Amino acid sequence: MRNAPLGIFDSGVGGLTVVRAVQQLLPSEDIVYLGDTARVPYGSKSPETIRQFSHEDVRFLLDRGVKTVVVACNTATAHALPSLQERYQVPIIGVIEPGVEAVLADPGAQRIGIIATRGTVRSHAYQHALALRRTGLILHATPAPLLVPLVEEDWLDHPSTLAALHTYLDPMLDRGIDTLLLACTHYPLLIPVLRHFLPEGVRLVDSATTCAEHVKNDLTKLDLLSEKADPGKLEIHLTDLSDQFEDLSRRFLARSPGRIMRVSL
Repeated sequence: MRNAPLGIFDSGVGGLTVVRAVQQLLPSEDIVYLGDTARVPYGSKSPETIRQFSHEDVRFLLDRGVKTVVVACNTATAHALPSLQERYQVPIIGVIEPGVEAVLADPGAQRIGIIATRGTVRSHAYQHALALRRTGLILHATPAPLLVPLVEEDWLDHPSTLAALHTYLDPMLDRGIDTLLLACTHYPLLIPVLRHFLPEGVRLVDSATTCAEHVKNDLTKLDLLSEKADPGKLEIHLTDLSDQFEDLSRRFLARSPGRIMRVSL
């Protein structure tokens, strides 16, 4: 199983930021990526529907012989991860626990700001996980629904994006947050802008990088790291294809995505 591919899925192409981070840490791993672009976004769906879609996504990846599955979708992790881990035999990793661990790696972190989609904030998954792990934290979770479409338009330093960031983040900054958790896989593309936007001393934690580090640690513990010397291959499967998705895939990966295949679940 060591040389079997990793499986990664998301409701769209935002999870390709996780793919990019995994490729940087584990360049010899083959990856099969599934983006459920025909049914994006998951955040506006009911928890029952999110779980149904997530099980369909996992079964698609298992049919392709993956050795582990990464749920590169915060909403799917929040609502479906326990049922996925209970049903399937392969290791299944979500993006929430790695983000929580990264936040708490700093013993001085006390005032935590969280920006995410409405579905992720409404699930209280991050708030609950953080509060369970450390008492006395002051948490400020804010839905930031405009950021995903702004990122997808490539308006990273557009005045509209800066205005949205001010709207979402100024109340947190006024409350003195010391850490900002980016709880959506689209948001790593905003990191260069955020580094200029945030006051010095506010730590940034993004779910893509932390998830990739968690994947590496888990594969190492399970003795499942690839033994291949050649660079890993990437297969991208989307449930709907458009020029937009191809352009987004290229930007999120920071390179050509190669051939993208359309699939049905």
